[in-house]
Amino acid sequence: MKAFSVIITILTLSLSLYYFYPEGKLERDVVIHKIIVLKAERKLLAYSDGKLVQTYRVSLGKNPIGDKQYEGDNRTPEGIYKINDKNANSGWHTNLGISYPDAADSKQARLLGRSPGGDIKIHGLKNGRGFIGKFHRWKDWTQGCIALTDKEVDELFGHVPVGTTIEIKP
Repeated sequence: MKAFSVIITILTLSLSLYYFYPEGKLERDVVIHKIIVLKAERKLLAYSDGKLVQTYRVSLGKNPIGDKQYEGDNRTPEGIYKINDKNANSGWHTNLGISYPDAADSKQARLLGRSPGGDIKIHGLKNGRGFIGKFHRWKDWTQGCIALTDKEVDELFGHVPVGTTIEIKP
């Protein structure tokens, strides 16, 4: 029984350290000029004037391997897009809109007889569930979006202007 208590204590301390360990913050006046998402690594890289200034760990669509083909496939798109919208009052905390679908995405979906879908975002957690924090990263859970913690998306939101390029790589 004593060994079980020690294991539970170590597990609790480890999870607490993971949850509360502070991560780097962007400097106040930094403007993000480019975002690169590396799907296989579950990373979002933020660049200012060609210099990497922040790396975030992300969750992706529930079916993360491969390019988005159509609405409902639960894949995160791949390609070069723009941040085309910012919404501070989203149902998923705060979000940055991604210009998916482009003409090629729409054409590909039409060839399959499907809708390409839309509303692909970089967003936080569902409102009221922000307490999940970093634990959301343990599973790909979105319908094709790129998910951050609420604090991370708030930080990114403040530094990314509409029109910023986002490149999503396999």
